[in-house]
Amino acid sequence: MINLPFCFCLLQEPSNKRVRSLGRVTSLANLISPVKNGAVRRFGQTIQASFRGDGKSPGVPQKPCSKPAAPTPPKRRNSTLWSEMLDIHQKGTFSTKEIKRQEAIFELFRGEQDLIEDLQLARKAYHDPMLKLSIMSEEELTHIFGNLDAYIPLHEDLLAQLSKATGPDGTVGQIGQIFISWLPRLNAYKDYCSNQLAAKALLDQKKQDPRVQDFLQRCLESPFSRKLDLWSFLDIPRSRLVKYPLLLKEILKHTPAEHPDAASLQKAITVIQGVLSDINMKKGESECQYYIDKLEYLDDRQRDARIEQCKSLLCHGELRSKSGTKLHVFLFTDLLILTRPVTRNERQCFQVYRQPIAVQDLLLEDLQDGDVRMGGSFRGAFSNADKAKNIFRVRSQDLSQAQSHTLQVNDVFHKQQWLNCLRSAISVHRPLSEPSTPSPPTGSVRSKRRPSSVSAISHMEETDENYPQPGSQSAPASLCNKMMSFV
Repeated sequence: MINLPFCFCLLQEPSNKRVRSLGRVTSLANLISPVKNGAVRRFGQTIQASFRGDGKSPGVPQKPCSKPAAPTPPKRRNSTLWSEMLDIHQKGTFSTKEIKRQEAIFELFRGEQDLIEDLQLARKAYHDPMLKLSIMSEEELTHIFGNLDAYIPLHEDLLAQLSKATGPDGTVGQIGQIFISWLPRLNAYKDYCSNQLAAKALLDQKKQDPRVQDFLQRCLESPFSRKLDLWSFLDIPRSRLVKYPLLLKEILKHTPAEHPDAASLQKAITVIQGVLSDINMKKGESECQYYIDKLEYLDDRQRDARIEQCKSLLCHGELRSKSGTKLHVFLFTDLLILTRPVTRNERQCFQVYRQPIAVQDLLLEDLQDGDVRMGGSFRGAFSNADKAKNIFRVRSQDLSQAQSHTLQVNDVFHKQQWLNCLRSAISVHRPLSEPSTPSPPTGSVRSKRRPSSVSAISHMEETDENYPQPGSQSAPASLCNKMMSFV
């Protein structure tokens, strides 16, 4: 993603814009519910000025040659350390280890405060204005935002318990038991995290609407956003969840072994790891079903009953064939499916290319750079042809399919990831004694093959070497996202 500089200046609307459209949005600030949060109040004032047609304040003459106001700096979060709030006498009463322990606890406490503020901001500054201005429908907003309001009391309760455990000198004694009781309640995030992939897709689609794009851009240029876009706010709960084990481990690190809180902290870490594992599994199943629903079949014979039974998507991403065709490849637990990304009525789909290959029948061959040329010939056939790099071949040992696909990845790292993931999937279906990589004919390829694996952003493409390719045109494919990446 390219980071562009943000301009906080509120520019005058061009004169060729329709006056009616400006008048419709002038009342945005009046539609935002009054709140105590200063950032949200400033948001209302900023947006109100930015949506006025001329940007002039009533009754204030404008200087014709006046310089534009300096951009308002973004709102910054308080980064004060716990030890910085103590006077010199208090610092002398604590050991260095205890100070680090209290600072770790204070960081966790302050993070909860920030999370609550961001959840409230997402509702007041984004959801409510877009609903009242009919920029999005209530159904669309519910799909994108989920039930964020329901999580605020959950984190407020943790803050209340931590505050109650804080002594007169500002130190917190024991927090392990608090977290052992509170952490299982984070399972409430299962549905929210499971819906993130579909919510992000809908938000990206709605950004094509000029009204949505303009509203979000004005918010991004406002101080309250801290230069974060809407999705960054919506993703904050997920990113907060994965920080809990790290925060608790940091507290435990500075807790003496003989401290009464040490055992409880260790148990709390085990609890949160279990909670995250459950959320991760539910999220993985949801993402798996999301992509299954987007598969499009050219022939009913391509439908494999095992597709609907898949609960886990091991990895997926864009790859490239010898001929340069872009494909989006999905590796499920039981099937390898090669597809072409297409767009149907502004909805991205994945057109299944050839018959899905059962993982139990899959043969994998790691090819060295130069073994295959981009024209499709083997080394030595055409001396002037470009040599292909980062390639491997998959084929089915089922003779009734006779499929073979030479695939190219964008770099060595992602080739390693793809190969490791494919080999891991194959090993589940076949004994270790049965080779998943066929022995190459003497002299055709080099004898040594480097190990590999599969992961996020991969670029691979398919060429069916035994069948002609259909003439359907594919849309640009998206970056690969490794499934089950929540933790």
